[in-house]
Amino acid sequence: MSDALLVLARTRDGLTCFLVPRHLPDGRRNAMRYERLKDKLGNRSNATAEAEFNGATGFLVGEAGRGVPAIIDMVTLTRLDCALASAGLMRTALAEAVHHVRHRKAFGSVLGDQPLMTRVLADMTLDALAAAALCFRLAEAHDRAGSDPAEAAFARLMTPAIKYWVSKIAPALVAEAMECLGGNGYIEESRLPRIYREVPVNAIWEGAGNVMALDVMRVLRKSSEPLEAVLGLIEDSLSGAAKSSLNIVRSAAAVALADEGSARILTEQLAMTVAAASLRRRFPSAIADAFYETRMTKPWRSTYGMLDSRFDARAFINFVFPRV
Repeated sequence: MSDALLVLARTRDGLTCFLVPRHLPDGRRNAMRYERLKDKLGNRSNATAEAEFNGATGFLVGEAGRGVPAIIDMVTLTRLDCALASAGLMRTALAEAVHHVRHRKAFGSVLGDQPLMTRVLADMTLDALAAAALCFRLAEAHDRAGSDPAEAAFARLMTPAIKYWVSKIAPALVAEAMECLGGNGYIEESRLPRIYREVPVNAIWEGAGNVMALDVMRVLRKSSEPLEAVLGLIEDSLSGAAKSSLNIVRSAAAVALADEGSARILTEQLAMTVAAASLRRRFPSAIADAFYETRMTKPWRSTYGMLDSRFDARAFINFVFPRV
């Protein structure tokens, strides 16, 4: 389905990157054979195949023997794509749920007016907005990386951290959205089954969770400067909560450097702290405050709907999906 493939192949010089086109410059098909299409859970419109290259022509990309450095820029940007795709699927699933409950009556009243449903959707909204804020902030860092060393450090450290956290929380949110629709969300006429099958791939593509956590550790082992650059960029946005939040991240980094098995804890803490700061930059303070308090000052929880009556749950939903 692509006009060309980036292929890593072992040569006398070591692992090398080649651009392998589907068609050669003279119009002939290149000598690539697809053994089979993989029968995937989802993501079927994006075909995946096992390929054989028998006398195929490839064009050198970068230096011979340095294939991984040559391909890493593409990998890094694809990780941003994975986070963006997960955030978009979260938004779509949440939109489906909100639309349904605003038009569905149960027990004599509109389902969306029931307190439990309102708080579930509002809780989901906080994660969907946090994911969007993180992805926008990461894209901004990539845009500015060429001229701003601090932004380059942000992109280097936060790409794996954000890809990890956003792609990890997406399946749970989509499943909750499906539950909001009940049985109607489980049938193929709904958009949610396809989204549910699609969303796990982004946690696997271009590095699964452990690979992302290890990439965060790889950056930190080289230098503490990227972490300090990130914390410096977000400190003002975190306002009064900044000092304790930043010190928690520093402590988690120190623990992970001594115990690699805790790298996921650091990666999640780092992503959520930057998410809180990113929400404060671009979104209403009430939403940012609710995310910070419910995600970062409370004990761990595993389901949605945990907001209490202090939060204006309906306002959170209406901010993202205004009534028309």
